[in-house]
Amino acid sequence: MPEKHAWSLKIRGKIALGYVVILLMLGLFLVIVSNRITSLEKETVFLSDHDIEVHELTYQIEKNVLDMETGQRGYALTGDGSYLDPYNNGLVEWRINVAKLNGLISDNPEQVRNLNSIKDNIEKWIDEAGQYVVDLKRNNQNEAVSTFFRNDTGKTVVDEIRTQSDYFRDIERNLTHERISSLKNSNHKLLSTMYILWGLVAVLALLITYVLSASIVNPLYSVIQAISAIAGGGNRSERIKVKTMDEVYELGEATNSLLDTVQRDQWTSEQLTSMSIALQETTDMTSLCRIFISRLSVMLEMQYATIFVLNHEEKFKRTYSYAGAENKEAILGADIIQPGAGLVGQCALDQRIHIIDHLPEDYIQISSGLGRTAPKFAVIAPIVFENKTLAVLEIAALTKWAPYHFELLNELLEMMGVTVNSVMTRMEIQRLLQESQVMNEELQVQSEELQVQSEELQVQTEELQNHTSELLLLNKELENQRSVAENAAVELERYNEQLELSSRYKSEFLANMSHELRTPLNSMLILSQLLTENRNNTLTEEEQGYASVIYNSGSDLLGMINDILDLSKVEAGKMLVEMDAVNLTELPSLLLGYFGKLAEGQNLQYQITMGTEVPDLFFTDEMRMHQILRNLLSNAFKFTEQGAVTVDINLLDSYSDKYYSTNEPVLSFAVKDTGIGISEENRELIFEAFRQADGTTARKFGGTGLGLSISLQLARLLGGHISLESEEAAGSTFTLYLPYREAYSEDETLNLPGQTQAAAATERVESIHAGMLTVSNDILFEKEYAKLQGRTVLIVDDDTRNIFALQKGLEPYHMKVLTAQTGFECLQIVREQPDVDIVLLDIMMPNLDGYDTLSIIREELLLPELPIIAISAKTMKEDRERCLSAGATDFMSKPVVLQDVVTRMCRWIQDRA
Repeated sequence: MPEKHAWSLKIRGKIALGYVVILLMLGLFLVIVSNRITSLEKETVFLSDHDIEVHELTYQIEKNVLDMETGQRGYALTGDGSYLDPYNNGLVEWRINVAKLNGLISDNPEQVRNLNSIKDNIEKWIDEAGQYVVDLKRNNQNEAVSTFFRNDTGKTVVDEIRTQSDYFRDIERNLTHERISSLKNSNHKLLSTMYILWGLVAVLALLITYVLSASIVNPLYSVIQAISAIAGGGNRSERIKVKTMDEVYELGEATNSLLDTVQRDQWTSEQLTSMSIALQETTDMTSLCRIFISRLSVMLEMQYATIFVLNHEEKFKRTYSYAGAENKEAILGADIIQPGAGLVGQCALDQRIHIIDHLPEDYIQISSGLGRTAPKFAVIAPIVFENKTLAVLEIAALTKWAPYHFELLNELLEMMGVTVNSVMTRMEIQRLLQESQVMNEELQVQSEELQVQSEELQVQTEELQNHTSELLLLNKELENQRSVAENAAVELERYNEQLELSSRYKSEFLANMSHELRTPLNSMLILSQLLTENRNNTLTEEEQGYASVIYNSGSDLLGMINDILDLSKVEAGKMLVEMDAVNLTELPSLLLGYFGKLAEGQNLQYQITMGTEVPDLFFTDEMRMHQILRNLLSNAFKFTEQGAVTVDINLLDSYSDKYYSTNEPVLSFAVKDTGIGISEENRELIFEAFRQADGTTARKFGGTGLGLSISLQLARLLGGHISLESEEAAGSTFTLYLPYREAYSEDETLNLPGQTQAAAATERVESIHAGMLTVSNDILFEKEYAKLQGRTVLIVDDDTRNIFALQKGLEPYHMKVLTAQTGFECLQIVREQPDVDIVLLDIMMPNLDGYDTLSIIREELLLPELPIIAISAKTMKEDRERCLSAGATDFMSKPVVLQDVVTRMCRWIQDRA
C-alpha cells in the first residue's frame, strides 16, 4: 500500500476540499466587503442625520430668537398678554435647542466656542432688551418703553446673533462637504478592494482546479496506459502502481486483482496442458506415476508424495514414492492397503479429498542433504474414473496450499483418472495378447496330437483376435467418456430442476385437490348433521346411528384434508404466522378442556403442571402453538391405553441438541405418555409425512401420519423445535421448544407467518360449539327463528348438492329460499326481487365467478347495503381478503357448519322496521 501524504484523499474529498477553500476565500471576501460597506453606511447615516440636524437646530435657535423678539414688540405695543406666548415659548425652547446642538458638536471645540458666543448674545438680549421691556410694560412705564425702542439696543444684539449663526452654518457646510468628499474616496477604495479580492479568488480557484484535476487525471491516465499496455499483449506480470489513496487507487487494485486471476488461470491452463502432454507419452504404470508426481511436485510445491494403484485383487498397492525413504515407509505404512483400511483406504471409499492439518512430528520425515523436518499438512486424494477409484495419492508439504492449488489438483486428478484407466486397459490388452500368443504356441505344439480339436481351436483363436480388436477400440471410446460424463452432469442438473418443479406441482395439486374435496364434503356434512338431529322424528335410532357415522367420517376426512393442506402450504412456502401476546395462565384450562373428556373416557390420568419460573405472557402464534400441542396430545391419547398423560411447562435458560441449539431462553412444553413407545430406528421416521412407525400401528390406531410432520414444520416456522425421547412399551415424551420473546416488533422477523383461513374457520367452529354449551338450544333457536322467519335468502352455488343441503338446513326457520346456479342467474334474481334480505354466494363458479358477481352487485346495481356472505373452498388468507375487497360482507370457508351459517345470517340481516 502506498505511503499516505497530503493528497491521500478520495476524489470526492479532494473536490470538496477545493470548494471549501474557495468558499472560505469568498467568505473572507464577503467579510471584508461587508465591514467596509458597514463603515460607509455609518458615515452616510452620520452625514444625513448629524449635519442636517445641526443645520435645523441653528435655524430653530434663530426662529426662537425671532419669536421672542416678535412677542416682546407685540406686548410692548399693545400690552396684550397673549403676545407674550411666543416670547415665553422661545425663552424655553432656545435653551433646549442649544443643549441639543452642543451635544452634536461636542467633538468640534471651535464650533462649541461659536455656539457659546451665540448663547451669550441671546442671554444678553434677554437681559438687556427682551425681559427688560416686558418688565417696563408690566409696570406701565410706557414712556420708558418708547424711549427704549427709540434707541433699540436689542436690535444690534439680534443682528449679531444672525451673523454668528450664518458663520456657524458656513463652518458646518464646509465640514459636510469634507465628509462627502471623504465618503466618495471611501467608495472608490471599496470598489478597488472588491476588484482585487475577486481577482485573488479567481486566481486561487484556477490554481485549485489545476491541482485537483492533476491529482485525479494523472494517476487515472497512468492506470489507463498500464491497462492499454497489458491489453495490447504486454507483460501480464506487470502491476499498476498508484500513489494516491482514492478511487483511482481502488481501480488500480481491482485491475491488479483481475490480472492476478487472469495470470493464475493462464498458469493453471499451462500446467494442465503440460501435464496432459507428458501423460500421453507414457505406457507403463510406474512411469506414469513417476511423471505425474514429479511434475505435480513442481506445480504444487510439495516435498513428499506416494501413490497407491488398484491391482487385480482390488487392493491398492504402493507404486511410486517421491522423495521417500524406503526403510521409513516400510515401518510407517503397508505396501498393500485394503479399501476402507486407514485414511488411504477410506479415501478410496469416500471418493473425496482428505486434508490433514497440524501433523505430528513422527508422521514422516522430509529429508535433504542438509537435514530433515516434519511436514506441516497432508492431502489424501482419490483418482476416480467413472465412479471407480483407480488410485489414491497421498501428499505431504511444508506449507499449506492456496485455494487455486486445490482447484488445479482436482483437474489434474480427473486427467490422471482417465490416463490411469487408459494405461490399465492397454496393459490388460497386452496381457491378453501375451496369453493369446502362449496359447497359440501351445496349440502349435499339440496340433499333431489334437487334430480333431484343431478346428475348434482355430475358432477360439479367431474369437480372441476379435476380442483384441474390441479392446483396442475400447481405448478410443474411453477418450470420449469424459465429455459424456460432463454432459451427464448437465443432464443431472436439469433433472434436479425438473424434480423441484415436480415437487412444487405436487404441493399445488394437493392444495387444489383439497379445494375440490371440500365442495362435495360441504353438502355431505350439512345433510348428515340434519339427519343426526332427526328434526322430523322420522328416523329410527339405527338410522340416526348411520347418519352419525357419516357425519363423523366426514369430519375425519375434513381433518385429513386440513392436514394435507397445511403440509402443502409448508412445502410450497406459503404458510404464514402472526405473532401476538399469549397468556400462558389460560393454557392449562384450555388443554384440560380439549382432552379432559377423552381422558375420562379412556380411564387415563391427565395432568398439566407449570413451573414457577414460567412467565404469564410471551409472544408467538397462539393458534399454531395450540395446533402443535393438540397434535402431540392427540397422539399421546391415541397410543396410550392405560397409565397417564401429562404436560410439563417450564422456562429454560438455553437448549442444545444435534438438531437445534440456542443460547436464548426457551419455553419447553413436554407431553409425556405411558403408551406403546417408539423404537430407536423409527424415531426419525415418524416425523416424515405419510409415515408411521410400522404398518401394524397404522392398521390398529389409524391416521395419515401427517400430524407430527406438520407439527415439526410449524415448530420450525415459530423458530422452535420438537424433540423425542421414547422407549418401547414404556412411553414417549415429545417436547416442544419455543423461543421466549418478551416483546415483538414486525422488523424482528420478516417472514414469520400467520394464521390460515382454514385454521381460523376451525377455531371459529370450536368457539361456536363451546358457546352453545352454555346457552340453551331452545332459547337460541327461538332467537334465530324470530330473526330469520319470513326473510328471503338467495343461495348461489354451481353445485346443486350444496344448494339442497343449505335449503334443508334452513327449513326449520321458515325462510323464503331463492336459488341460483350461476352468477348471471344471481344478478337477474337480485334485479327482479328487491326484497332479498341476504345472499349466500359461492366464489368458484363457471363463466361469471363470485368476485365479478360481487363487483356488479355493488357497483352497477348500486346495492352497497345488501348483506352478501362469500362461501369458498379456498382457505388462503389472500382469498378472504380478495372477497372482502370485492365487496363481500363476510367470508366463510367450506365445508360450512350450519349453525355457523345461521349465526352469521342473524348477525348481518337488518332488524325489521
